[in-house]
Amino acid sequence: MVPHLVTALTGPINELEQRVLDSMPAIERWFRLEWMEHTPPFYTSVDVRNAGFKLAPVDTNLFPNGWNILTPAMLPLAVQAAQAAIEKICPEARNLLIVPDNHLHNTFYLSNLAQLRRVFQMAGLNVRIGSISPDVKKPVTMDLPHGESITLEPVVRTKGRIGVKDFDPCTILLNNDLRAGVPGILEDLHEQYLLPPLHAGWANRRKSAHSKAFEEVSKRFGKLIGVDHWLINPMFDKCQDVDFSTAEGVQGLIAKTEALLGRIRKKHKEYGIKEKPFVVLKPDNGDPRMAILTVRDAKEIENLRTQVLGNGEAVFEVLLQEGVLTCERVNDAVAEPVVYMMDRYVVGGFYRVHPQRKVDENLNAPGSSFVPLAFAESTHLPQPGMKPGASAPNRFYMYGVIGRLAMLAASYEMEATDPHAEHYD
Repeated sequence: MVPHLVTALTGPINELEQRVLDSMPAIERWFRLEWMEHTPPFYTSVDVRNAGFKLAPVDTNLFPNGWNILTPAMLPLAVQAAQAAIEKICPEARNLLIVPDNHLHNTFYLSNLAQLRRVFQMAGLNVRIGSISPDVKKPVTMDLPHGESITLEPVVRTKGRIGVKDFDPCTILLNNDLRAGVPGILEDLHEQYLLPPLHAGWANRRKSAHSKAFEEVSKRFGKLIGVDHWLINPMFDKCQDVDFSTAEGVQGLIAKTEALLGRIRKKHKEYGIKEKPFVVLKPDNGDPRMAILTVRDAKEIENLRTQVLGNGEAVFEVLLQEGVLTCERVNDAVAEPVVYMMDRYVVGGFYRVHPQRKVDENLNAPGSSFVPLAFAESTHLPQPGMKPGASAPNRFYMYGVIGRLAMLAASYEMEATDPHAEHYD
């Protein structure tokens, strides 16, 4: 599937594409050296936005749950990456336990678990799925579309280990982002490998810490290939203890939003960009109770306060992120690429498509659908010499580079926030 880019494929993004392709040997060597110093997250997905003048990651997920969207052609890449990751962490691994989120009746999510199970079984592991939900008191088998089924079993804790009945894993794979906090049953598992680590969950993680790490990575990468790092990096700020229940409670947020809009306007003027800048406001700790807001004028924030208060909560830590338009379309609907990685490898991806959303809005919302990307055929095989903007493999290679930069930033972030400074390599 090749995106239909409605903007003319000219300007900074094409220069960036050409620079990336010309620098490919240096880029791959740079990544190789980085991974000698830093441990990649076990698996990662990155939402990328292509504005035509800018290509940047806008969200990095350390508990990706759309593995079922990847096509069968992508499966061998995922299996090879899983084998590489497991060999580094626990070469003698035999048993793997997947601990899922508590979406027990969401067949889309359960299909994601079935795909993860398939990947690790093909990588040579015995795989069971153990739920920490209080609703799962005995094994529950659920039928999925296409004739598959999946069995969830209650997790059992014995001393410093967890497992399910008659199954003792050496490795625990979390597919639960711990938004509700870290349950005691997962703490102090010193005898087993827990992937990703507990501090990768939203109970501890902050989007602003990731943004800061990505800013550092993007500066180093920009210097490597000789481009302004702003072309791949959304500017950001953060505002703590924003009280949306009163007009006074958002004054600090209004001031910081105006300042960030001013910085973006300056960049737009530098590059001759006519698009009106905007800022996206997100909960810094990933709290789903706060609506994600798109703001073009800081004064709009007072009018948007009611959108945040719908769930009763009033005070939030807020990330202010430079808004990045998306120029991409699938069947005339607004779309954005999502890159999937395991260990340090790009294994696939898809377009998130939303026919009801605009180019400056969040697409990760009810009503979105998914179209697989042709990463398996093309991501590692860019085509040097092709005119910029004319080659889907080259564009996909760029998405993979941006995805890996965000993954590297997540690695920096995890090292900086690790309470135990553990290393798995």
